[in-house]
Amino acid sequence: MHEVDPTSQSNYLQIATKHITFDWTVDFDNKVIAGTATHELIAKNDEVSEVIFDTSYLHIEGVKVDGDAVQDFRLGPKHEVMGSALRVPLPRTLSAGSSILVEITYRTTANGIALQFLEKEQTQGKTFPFLFSQCQPIHARDLAPVQDTPSVKLTYSASVRSVLPVLLSAKRISPPSDGPAHDGKIIGKDEVVYTYDQPTPIPSYLLAIAAGNLQYQSFQVPDGKQWKSGVWSEPELMDKSFWEFSRDTTRFLAAAENLAGPYRFGVYDLLVLPPSFPYGGMENPCLTFVTPTLLAGDRSLTDVVIHELTHSWFGNGVTHAHASHFWLNEGWTTYVERVLLQIIHSPAHRGLSSVIGYKALLDALALFEDKPKYQKLVIDFNYGEDPDSAYSRVPYDKGANFLLHIERTLGGLAVFLPYVKDYIATYMGHSISTETWKNHLYAYFQKNGSEGQIEALNSIDWDAWLHQSGLRLPVEMEYDLTLVNPANALADRWYESRYTTDISKLDFKSSDLDSLDANQRAVFLERLESYNESLPAGHLFHFDKLYSLSTTLSAEIRFRFYTLVLKSPAAMYFVQGAANWVIGVDDTGVIKGRMKFCRPVFRAMFKVNPDLTISTFKQARTQFHPIAQSLIAQDLGLDLTGLRGSG
Repeated sequence: MHEVDPTSQSNYLQIATKHITFDWTVDFDNKVIAGTATHELIAKNDEVSEVIFDTSYLHIEGVKVDGDAVQDFRLGPKHEVMGSALRVPLPRTLSAGSSILVEITYRTTANGIALQFLEKEQTQGKTFPFLFSQCQPIHARDLAPVQDTPSVKLTYSASVRSVLPVLLSAKRISPPSDGPAHDGKIIGKDEVVYTYDQPTPIPSYLLAIAAGNLQYQSFQVPDGKQWKSGVWSEPELMDKSFWEFSRDTTRFLAAAENLAGPYRFGVYDLLVLPPSFPYGGMENPCLTFVTPTLLAGDRSLTDVVIHELTHSWFGNGVTHAHASHFWLNEGWTTYVERVLLQIIHSPAHRGLSSVIGYKALLDALALFEDKPKYQKLVIDFNYGEDPDSAYSRVPYDKGANFLLHIERTLGGLAVFLPYVKDYIATYMGHSISTETWKNHLYAYFQKNGSEGQIEALNSIDWDAWLHQSGLRLPVEMEYDLTLVNPANALADRWYESRYTTDISKLDFKSSDLDSLDANQRAVFLERLESYNESLPAGHLFHFDKLYSLSTTLSAEIRFRFYTLVLKSPAAMYFVQGAANWVIGVDDTGVIKGRMKFCRPVFRAMFKVNPDLTISTFKQARTQFHPIAQSLIAQDLGLDLTGLRGSG
């Protein structure tokens, strides 16, 4: 019995895409991609008489089946979340195992969420426009007619005409990545055809495109490795980007291979996007998209790359069947990311990351107190429910803690890591449900473990972890606090000083933070935020005078500083600075489009000064990605439709 994807209108259980050939032209003037998507489909059942594709905001111009035009295709009514089903009748009934070609001529439209066309003023260079996509979770249907479910894995090839360099989530065939930019032609004027191939099957949400004034610089790859790696960015950011990522990326990938098995995609490049990109990273195969907020200048945030490259095995390799099982992607990736931190750095670094994640998890669980369904690991989505509404740290950190609990229950990493390798080897290239994962876990230890380990698995409260809501985890977790304790001790000193009314008697120095790295500073601020009682306003003014956190260029630290002070008696003093920072009308000059930063800051501002918050959002709304626009509006109780109508 197959679980049906609640977010797709396609008939992928009857007939499924095996390969797509894209022939696209990127039109920057009209902000569209136009061309064809040719699907090679394989029937899974007998008597298949039509193919149903997911589409959203696409203009369908024509359909051919096995080269012959079809006149009676139908584009169904638009569902608010799932878009319009494209129904293509087949000229002959298919039997299981037979194949057919369906070519769809179409173009994208401005209303879709997947593509963001940026004006040249929104880029670093301010000379050329920019395009990037974000198809996860269900927005590939805005880019092309597809069976938009992670249960379908497909290969693809593409030919893309553009006056600006083009990148895809695939291997570049031509022109060569390490050759002259834009094949030596004039960028912004001459059209160049870029060809790509993705021979490893991937789900549709990993289809990705970016185009802009982009340059490439390769990284040094460890001896014996067959894959290549490098970084793409606008020329203005290349020196910073290369310095930030060149030391760590390839050694991180090599460490991941040692744990999880061979890297299958051949190329692991990073693309540093403009600041409206709504996520920290997106694990598009061959081409991880990353936020420019990682360019900290001290390599303190490169651990995000560990998370994204780990997706090569969890998500891109072993994939969740549909949105209800999203934790299989993010929980596994976050768990293994932290194991890699232990291997690459130390057990204390694993503990530090776990503490930071636990705080983010508690915040996310509290945010969904009125929507307890979204506190669950396995979310029973209604048909047509928007999975973006459930996006939070819950699948990441509740999932990672669940796997950590299982690891400890079974006897530690020495027992658990051989199982992890078997899990990857068993389901690599497949899309699975939570039930399939759990059945394999039991089967592995029945074959390779002891009776005691099966009893240990039976002792786990599976229902509480997978299917129950709540503001806390089912088990109180303990972490290595070696790196956490110094940060907590400094926070405790500040908290204990709150009754000292004479600021001049406070025993704090600007050098207090010198011995703490970026993650420890984050823990320090989060500890201060967690106390029941806020520091007095005078203390916080002195705090900022000493540590200059309201002007730090680290987005990770600045956003935690604002979430701290905006809950304090000093909130009215800092709220304008927070507003200026989040929309980039400050010393940073860039919008904070990453939702990890902009959503909590807007929510915190709203509790202090709703009018300022709403006017700030309206002023800069179109600078944010459409996904972020929608979720910020939801956070602030605004009707985005009305805002769009008002400009």
